[in-house]
Amino acid sequence: MTVSGVGVLPFEVREHASGQEVEISGRIDVRSVPDVRLLLHEVIDTGTGDVLLHLADAEIGDATGLGVLVEAFNRARRAGRRLAVVDMTDRTERLLRASRLERALVHRPAGQSASGVPTAATVAPLTTC
Repeated sequence: MTVSGVGVLPFEVREHASGQEVEISGRIDVRSVPDVRLLLHEVIDTGTGDVLLHLADAEIGDATGLGVLVEAFNRARRAGRRLAVVDMTDRTERLLRASRLERALVHRPAGQSASGVPTAATVAPLTTC
């Protein structure tokens, strides 16, 4: 099942056997956070498996944008699910790194560092959708 919508921000939710992928486009800031929050709450509360966020076409505009991601991460964890950002802009990556949220929110393939350089260490990967 695939759901798409256009409100304040365009989004697409794709469901797979192992979870859901959510793709958000546009600026995530104080104006759009209520819509993003409702979307993520619905996805987390009604689905199963991992929630993978695609933010390659989104821009975190202010602290409320970061806050809604942290809130969704915690809500997913309480629901026994995992939420991870799987792709993002360079700016979003820098914001997550500077705020020290990268370790909790960002999923990278096993053996890849934040800069994309392969490493010897492996990370337990999320189940891919």
